[in-house]
Amino acid sequence: MSNPSIDLTIEGHVAILTMSNPPANTWTKDTLIALKNTVNELNDNKNIYALVLTGEGEKFFSAGADLNVFADGDKGVAATMSQVFGEAFEALTAFRGVSIAAINGYAMGGGLEVALACDIRIAEEQAQMALPEAKVGLLPCAGGTQNLAWLVGEGWAKRMILCGERLKADKALQIGLVEEVVAQGESFAAALKLANQVAEQSPVAVSACKSLIQKGRTQPMAHALPLERELFVGLFDTEDQREGVNAFLEKRKANWVNG
Repeated sequence: MSNPSIDLTIEGHVAILTMSNPPANTWTKDTLIALKNTVNELNDNKNIYALVLTGEGEKFFSAGADLNVFADGDKGVAATMSQVFGEAFEALTAFRGVSIAAINGYAMGGGLEVALACDIRIAEEQAQMALPEAKVGLLPCAGGTQNLAWLVGEGWAKRMILCGERLKADKALQIGLVEEVVAQGESFAAALKLANQVAEQSPVAVSACKSLIQKGRTQPMAHALPLERELFVGLFDTEDQREGVNAFLEKRKANWVNG
């Protein structure tokens, strides 16, 4: 049996993170810390514009936390794990580039929460998604209650969390939980294709746009609109702005310098 890990490979401007903890790619304290550290390292690598997150194997994206960790009811363990979960998934949400979850199988509990922490979700047609924590006397503590409600609205968030409803990929697409459904085995290729499209955009502009979109969760529009204009003007301090406009006018591909 392999050691649980977050495997990192890089293809061009895309980082590929694979959750590797067979058989169900469950989260451990070590893998959560590894995820946070990996994302922070990628933030410092200006050559990386996007990341794709997927699960090892064909059956599971991730089944979430290993419940054996909580079997003895130790509150200290609960406090530590919830903190580590939160720090890891919040780091993913704050990733400078674009994060895409390639949901290649079951995404349960913390396995769905990590997908919710990404910018975009692509699910395979056989994938199933749920936040079943309340069935075992727990709750989603890694952003699930907030991110799910933000994406799909209160009603469906309550159906999934309070009623324990498990969704298949087609229903997840219908309610806006995922942005695309593809055939079995094709989520990674679809996610990688989308991630490569990001390289056609200015990384500096993408980062600014992402931060503005996410401001809508915490700030009223009256605050975000002036910031939008401010960041627009700020882009004129960057080489990418001049390169992007001139590349378009000269009908050539832009050569981003990420600054």
